[in-house]
Amino acid sequence: MGFGELFLLAVGLSMDAFAVSICKGLAMKKATLKGALTCGVWFGGFQALMPLIGFFLGALFAEAIQAFDHWVAFGLLALIGVNMLREALGGEEECENCGDADLSVKTMFVMAVATSIDALAVGISLAMAGNVNIFTAVILIGLTTCCLSAIGVKVGNVFGSRYEKKAEAAGGVILILLGVKILLEHLGVL
Repeated sequence: MGFGELFLLAVGLSMDAFAVSICKGLAMKKATLKGALTCGVWFGGFQALMPLIGFFLGALFAEAIQAFDHWVAFGLLALIGVNMLREALGGEEECENCGDADLSVKTMFVMAVATSIDALAVGISLAMAGNVNIFTAVILIGLTTCCLSAIGVKVGNVFGSRYEKKAEAAGGVILILLGVKILLEHLGVL
């Protein structure tokens, strides 16, 4: 998997954290650099940690499921992508789950874990896909999420919830397309 694909994966994974950061920005009277960086570090850190854990879990079982690993990678990415699309196109508002602008350790920990569960599954699928430098992927995912989350706080504070659902839908489409690419490569189509 090349740098461009890893970057697209990082952007797709960061969309949940971006949407929650927009909500945090909405709840702030004034978005501060400290608030933006707090969201960025929490979300970026967990988005980096979870695929690393998933990768090593996937590597443990990779030999046992090598014959159908590409289907597992495709299935996980497609499932995550479809779920993100469903949430983006559904009627429920994500900001209702964000509470207020509370940036306490307890609140941010829960939100960081909740927005990075899909990254754990992506880490498993990266192990199945092979030819991935997991450390490059983890750094790129973490930095991308950190930056987009910090930007999301400011976007939410300035523009409101206009972009939240569109960002989540775009992330879902990116993950589905990456899953399809992995499957087609292993089937010899690409």
